[in-house]
Amino acid sequence: MTETPEIKKGLAGVVADVTAVSKVNPETNSLLYRGYPVQELAATQPFEAVAYLLWHGELPTDDELAELRRVEREHRPLTAAVQAAIDLVPLGAHPMDEVRTAVSVLGAAELAGTGSVLDAGGSVEDNLARSMGLFSALPAIVAYGQRRRRGQEAVAPRDDLDYAANFLWMTFGEESDPVVVDAFNRSMILYAEHSFNASTFTARVITSTLSDLYSAVVGAIAALKGPLHGGANEAVLHIFDEIGDARNVDRWLEEALASKRKIMGFGHRVYKRGDSRVPTMKAALDELVAHYDRPDVAALYDALESEFVARKGIYPNLDYPSGPAYSLIGFDTLTFTPLFVAARVTGWTAHIAEQLASNALIRPLSLYDGPAERHIPGYVPDAADLVAAARAEEQG
Repeated sequence: MTETPEIKKGLAGVVADVTAVSKVNPETNSLLYRGYPVQELAATQPFEAVAYLLWHGELPTDDELAELRRVEREHRPLTAAVQAAIDLVPLGAHPMDEVRTAVSVLGAAELAGTGSVLDAGGSVEDNLARSMGLFSALPAIVAYGQRRRRGQEAVAPRDDLDYAANFLWMTFGEESDPVVVDAFNRSMILYAEHSFNASTFTARVITSTLSDLYSAVVGAIAALKGPLHGGANEAVLHIFDEIGDARNVDRWLEEALASKRKIMGFGHRVYKRGDSRVPTMKAALDELVAHYDRPDVAALYDALESEFVARKGIYPNLDYPSGPAYSLIGFDTLTFTPLFVAARVTGWTAHIAEQLASNALIRPLSLYDGPAERHIPGYVPDAADLVAAARAEEQG
């Protein structure tokens, strides 16, 4: 008898490949980007340097960082074609639909004229340039999405501001305080990469077919849209809005648990002792609470965390502090997941390059549990069917 294979639902515990991009060090419970603890990167580096690290494996020299920033500034403006495509997306659609559409348009423009699909994959140099282009273009896409939903015009980028400061400038049309820029920069670094998560694995599966980088990123965006992945930071703010005040936490949580409601922002498949990114993001949130004088936000955050951990023993993940932090900065709740895209595109494209460097088509097996073989009444097999059946019998 053939032994029934063990099914790992959700691929839990399955090691699908090797990667040098990131890992969670179980000894220190630290997320490492190319070996560097992410909390150290968030405390010391601009997001551009972390993007360089993910793509190249090492932090940039001053000259290398200057060159990356030159290229990033060159690709900041929102092109007319991309803006027109975003404008075609209904205002009632989710902003992730805008981002997905915009990346498709950027890809179509870049790949136009490549001819056969066999030519669309590109060289290592081509894909690095495309990665940098997406990294540079996404802030304008995300910023315009929020502004158009508010009935506002697009804001042109500024060459005298770094990535994080310019992102905020294009979103709000005014310079942000250094405290806000620093908190936002740290959040982008924390969201940049996280090994074989659902969206990254989606990108690697698509890449393994030798499809192009833009198609892989579009697929990753679609995976990130789901509330069990990137959409969780939006859900945290909806929960905060429902509760309203720290004094309401006990009653709200009692009802939520009684109805077996999933509380977003808590728990993580990888971390069992708490998400290692949370302390860094919580420190950024605390600075924003002080800057905006919003102790009510901190009180609600602390009350819900304390009660949920006490009752369930499940700790917050990165989405829990990032949601209220983005809200304090001024981002609409619907913009939270597009911000995730703008950060994670660096990790996605690093994994796309890694997949291509040692590619094998990702094609798992499945265990069939449907009806046994059956036939259409009155069907008479033709010669081709008989030959195929005979060959199958010969092969055992």
